[in-house]
Amino acid sequence: MLTAAFLILAAAVLLGSGLAVLHLRRAAADAVPWPFAALHALLGLGGLGLLVPALRGPPRGLAQGTASFGMIAAVLIGLAALAAGGMLVRRLRGRRPGGLLGVHATLAVSGFVILAAYFFA
Repeated sequence: MLTAAFLILAAAVLLGSGLAVLHLRRAAADAVPWPFAALHALLGLGGLGLLVPALRGPPRGLAQGTASFGMIAAVLIGLAALAAGGMLVRRLRGRRPGGLLGVHATLAVSGFVILAAYFFA
């Protein structure tokens, strides 16, 4: 299950990178295409939904000192999901996501990198 969570979150990261490029290239009034944003959200939440039960399995990374990386990654990705919810609220009110986009990206990428260290250790 950890492998599936990692692969789904990797797809969410790749799609999120594409969305960030689209966001930076568009004019102030334009929004990124909502179907891609919705797919990114579904992949991210689905990957997080698979990651949490996968962390209940046998301990990993005890010898390498990465045993807590899975929980740290889940918390960071969960915080990124909260920031994404804030971006959605801002978008629904007709405003740009502002600094929440940077917070979301930082938390999500940090969580994914820590998850990769946990996964490959």
